[in-house]
Amino acid sequence: MFLERLIKFFASLRLTVVCLGFGMVLIFTGTLAQVHLGLYKAQNEFFRSFFVYWQSEHFAWKIPVLPGGYLVGGILLLNLVAAHCERFSFSRKKAGIWMIHVGLIMLLVGQLLTDMLAVESQLHLRVGDSRNYSESDREFELAITDVTDQDADKVVAIPEHLLLKQGTISHPQLPFTLKVTKFYANSAVTNHPAAGFEASGASGGLGATGVWYKSIARETVMNLRDLPSGLVEIVTPTGSAGTYMVSAFFGQPQKITVGSRTYTLMLRMERFYKPYSLRLLEFKHDVYKGTDVPKNFSSRIVLDRPATGEHRDVLIYMNNPLRYDGETYYQASFDEDDGGTILQVVHNPSWVTPYLACLLVGAGLITQFLSHLVPFLQRRRTV
Repeated sequence: MFLERLIKFFASLRLTVVCLGFGMVLIFTGTLAQVHLGLYKAQNEFFRSFFVYWQSEHFAWKIPVLPGGYLVGGILLLNLVAAHCERFSFSRKKAGIWMIHVGLIMLLVGQLLTDMLAVESQLHLRVGDSRNYSESDREFELAITDVTDQDADKVVAIPEHLLLKQGTISHPQLPFTLKVTKFYANSAVTNHPAAGFEASGASGGLGATGVWYKSIARETVMNLRDLPSGLVEIVTPTGSAGTYMVSAFFGQPQKITVGSRTYTLMLRMERFYKPYSLRLLEFKHDVYKGTDVPKNFSSRIVLDRPATGEHRDVLIYMNNPLRYDGETYYQASFDEDDGGTILQVVHNPSWVTPYLACLLVGAGLITQFLSHLVPFLQRRRTV
């Protein structure tokens, strides 16, 4: 039957060997590709994809040349499940093997969930500063803030991936729509005419006079990021309210007036707001005596959550993160003048899965070993 042959195919040991072989090739080529593509792009193209594509400089179409990490991992997962169901029946003697296989399945599923659900961001704090949000290290958003009321600001954030589509964007909380006419994922900006640069084309705001920009290749170096720029038109029911240039190079918001309301536009790093705030009390950067070799980084912060009345001091240092409200704060780096700290914030709902999987695999190995050792020792006693 077709179903039996399909199960036999996915349960095949040859398929396991082929997948492991492709996995080794993928790791090797993906590691080499980091030299030219950078870490993040290589991860996305080789390991967070179903196929690795080759594209000619002269043609737009792409040719798949290797299975990607998702495809190899998915087939390995099917192979494990099919092989287990095909070859092993549940019994006391096979309990260890069952535990090992379930642990391996958990590892694969846990990695997939991490890729899909985990969010990493950073929190920059100077001594005395307090923040209730962290920022993405690479992704931007266009923040449109209603600043008419003095008591509270209303913010609508449009993520970068929508801006890159260069279309019309509307939001129920905005009395106007945005028409994105141009948006460059990475750009260069200058304040004087230069070869290859184009005038901003803005009719108002910071880009109205003396600004030229152009699209450039995306960054691949880990410690550098893309700096996007674009051109958006504010369209109201009665017509256009002006065209504005938005850019990561602008370090301040631009004011616009629509009807009786006042708004600001600002292209900024994507923010992740929390129901609590962190304030930096002290940052220490210790080095080994007589050298510049780092010995320890530590940040003493105050965690304040008015809704629950929680107010406490926390010390974060290397290998001692803060785990709170489903997020983990690691001591990642510091400002060059040692006056501020940089905390890496990781939100990973499936963080416990690899630990459980490793425990299950370890317990399975011990169980399977003892299931053979105990009968062997019993036979030795009777001889």
